[in-house]
Amino acid sequence: MCPGSGSTCARVTYRRHLPFSIGPVNSWMMPSIAGRQPTLRGSIAAVFGPVRSRRTYANLVYLVLAVPLTMVYWSLFGFGMLFGTLLSVVLVGVLILAVMLLMVRALAGLERWLANALLAVSLEAPNDLTDSGEAGGLRGYVDAASTWRGFGFLLLKMFLGIVGVMLAYGLIQGVTLLSAVVRRPLDISFGEVNGEPVVWTVETVPETALAMGAGAGLVLFVLHLANGFGYVAERMALALLGTPAEGSAID
Repeated sequence: MCPGSGSTCARVTYRRHLPFSIGPVNSWMMPSIAGRQPTLRGSIAAVFGPVRSRRTYANLVYLVLAVPLTMVYWSLFGFGMLFGTLLSVVLVGVLILAVMLLMVRALAGLERWLANALLAVSLEAPNDLTDSGEAGGLRGYVDAASTWRGFGFLLLKMFLGIVGVMLAYGLIQGVTLLSAVVRRPLDISFGEVNGEPVVWTVETVPETALAMGAGAGLVLFVLHLANGFGYVAERMALALLGTPAEGSAID
């Protein structure tokens, strides 16, 4: 029996029979995301992780190699397509275009090998040649979709070549800035503006510290970009150069 008024007893009874308390209510309405909140260690790993990753440097090598390869590809294609088209009215032009077709497939095979060696992909050569192509006839290579996918990849490789130039330049500048600690005084060139060279001469200790900080930041930025564009190269290779090898974990 409850002494006193029934209203007070009713309030007490109601509170004692709540199926949940305030704490569980808040947890149910706003689930904890503590496991997904960034930690200091996780943030440091995300920022500096590329420095320790072999994948980063493999991506960087792949993108830097794209610079000379792109120059070779465009020189060959420019010469072959131009003279092959102009001379197509005679037999020699047709032969040049036929050689270019075979060269496209050979270079696509080289790019597939490079992708397997340096990128996070495992590709097999496409098997879409017709019987005439397997027997050495040109029609099979013309009919094969992999021929034109490979040609598309070689054309797009120019984009990766431009990226490789920028990454190589940024990496060289970053390493040059870092070298100020042992090469002071150091003249660092940043190109020209209105025909006048832009040069920073690092002489004092504060300037050296600033140069090293800028160099470290630039190198770190280049490594992150290498991973980003390496991923782009992987998707290009998967779409245009072949099919994932059986048992590979590539999406």
